[in-house]
Amino acid sequence: MSHSSDTLGGSFTLAPTTASLHRMGYGAMQLAGPHVWGPPKDRGEALAVLREAVDAGINHIDTSDFYGPHVTNQLIKEALYPYKEGLVIVTKVGFRRGEDASWIPANSRQELIDAVHDNLRNLALDALDVVNLRIGGQTAPVDGPVSEQVAVLAELKQQGLIRHIGLSNVTPTQLAEAQAITPIVCIQNFYNVANRTDDAFLDSLAAQGIAYVPFFPLGGFTPLQSSTLATAADTLHATPMQVALAWLLQRSPNILLIPGTSSRAHLRENIAAATLTLPPEIVRSLNTIASE
Repeated sequence: MSHSSDTLGGSFTLAPTTASLHRMGYGAMQLAGPHVWGPPKDRGEALAVLREAVDAGINHIDTSDFYGPHVTNQLIKEALYPYKEGLVIVTKVGFRRGEDASWIPANSRQELIDAVHDNLRNLALDALDVVNLRIGGQTAPVDGPVSEQVAVLAELKQQGLIRHIGLSNVTPTQLAEAQAITPIVCIQNFYNVANRTDDAFLDSLAAQGIAYVPFFPLGGFTPLQSSTLATAADTLHATPMQVALAWLLQRSPNILLIPGTSSRAHLRENIAAATLTLPPEIVRSLNTIASE
């Protein structure tokens, strides 16, 4: 199975890099066990999903060493190493997992350094393409300084261990603070057709040529409960998730998608969403969901 850039939602160049990412990417979080903890339910299927994603032309994989922990990165290495030329693996640091599977902020200098080295080791890489610094709570940013943490990643970048830096779960003020230290290539925040707090921020990033990568919280994708979304999906003979993904692709050209799945069948559904064009009247109806 092969797909062109057009069937993967077109491409976006990750400035100031020359990396051209297909806008339909893949998020590896769901490859770990329940609650993003422990080994996958079906290891063979997890490896097959990763291989099929890359074979389909996806060249942007989102992961973290705190998924599992270590599980998703080790699966990526097993499935895909040596990595295909042009494949961009984006990872994140800033959290660790407790013994009870809890999510614990881990933003001290040593914790960030250790996390980068954990990602390098488990992915079998000499340098990480992009490292996102995860700040804030589970779904919403939390105001506060970020320069100390960003400076640590900038130092690792100078050492050649990181090529580019992104931010996750941040405010425009925190982005500006980080940009005073180092270029920021992407923002990964909570955003979808029903949760549009970041509308103005997204438009500002588009004007700057910075990628915006919406993530969905662990609790699931709440717009799937929307009758408006369900009606649109029925009209288009698509699934609600496909419509929600297509809406994001049409929302702004700097949006990159990283839907996750542990199933090849679901992976194919997600990829197909990139070819789904939403007519204006459907877009208008979907735009009402956020105010429902």
